[in-house]
Amino acid sequence: MMFNFQVNQHLFYALASADSRPLAKSLAATKPRPATAQWGLFLRNHDELDLGRLTEAQRAVVFNRFGPDKNMQLYDRGIRRRLAPMLGGDRRHLELAYSLMCTLPGTPVIRYGDEIGMGDDLDLPERNCARTPMQWSTEPHAGFTENDRPSVPVIDQGPYGFEHVNVAKQRRDPNSMLNWTERILRMRKEVPEVGWGDFTVIATRDPAVLIMRYDWRNNSVLFMHNLDDKPREISFAAGLRGEAGKLLVNLLSEDHSRANERGKHTVVLEPYGYRWYRVGGLDYLLKLSDIDAEAAGKARHPA
Repeated sequence: MMFNFQVNQHLFYALASADSRPLAKSLAATKPRPATAQWGLFLRNHDELDLGRLTEAQRAVVFNRFGPDKNMQLYDRGIRRRLAPMLGGDRRHLELAYSLMCTLPGTPVIRYGDEIGMGDDLDLPERNCARTPMQWSTEPHAGFTENDRPSVPVIDQGPYGFEHVNVAKQRRDPNSMLNWTERILRMRKEVPEVGWGDFTVIATRDPAVLIMRYDWRNNSVLFMHNLDDKPREISFAAGLRGEAGKLLVNLLSEDHSRANERGKHTVVLEPYGYRWYRVGGLDYLLKLSDIDAEAAGKARHPA
């Protein structure tokens, strides 16, 4: 697995600017890869958010939006923050970011604690601010250790303190960030097209909206993301011939879409909204079975 730092940095520029065009260009530039390799996609890791591959102007936009204070920055090219405080604790923006990570080409990699929206401690030096102990419960030291003096202190104050943000509490809340993350990862496992298929960025007239379609083994999925904090109405064609692209079945809700007589879908995306669609219905397992049966037949009766 290879980590796609170019896409990672342009993804944060897209989140900061509501402009998907540089992200689409970086996806196209990194599309070729060895047949036996896969891109690893992440939002945050144990280091700073490196912005060195962005232009100076793009980097300034991301700094201004996500790390405006000097103590939030590191080495003049990175931001030393976790995702939740970087996005202002906005659940809509967090879900959008993780939805993007899970639907860009490759394999998503999640930093420990981000599944519950852990924060950072900017009083700690350099990268240690984002390396605080996992917040398991409301027990001493967040249930991470029984040692009276852990090497890195747990976050125990403010809105991201372990009394408010911990695994035990979120497990009991069906609407928590943890349970949402579990559901979105479960659905991600049901769309193998993202990991194995070929992708197409569908052009729109609005740079704030990114639409991508993946095709693999006679099946297609389509994803939409609104990068802006204002609603968007988008009309588009799925880009498939015949009847295939006329029905889009929402994988996350009952909000399905059927194309009009001109083959166009019209979807209203709420601020930071996202949609996961399977193209043509939910019979994709039957289509895969047909392909497997055909391959087995050829193996038994080679030409």
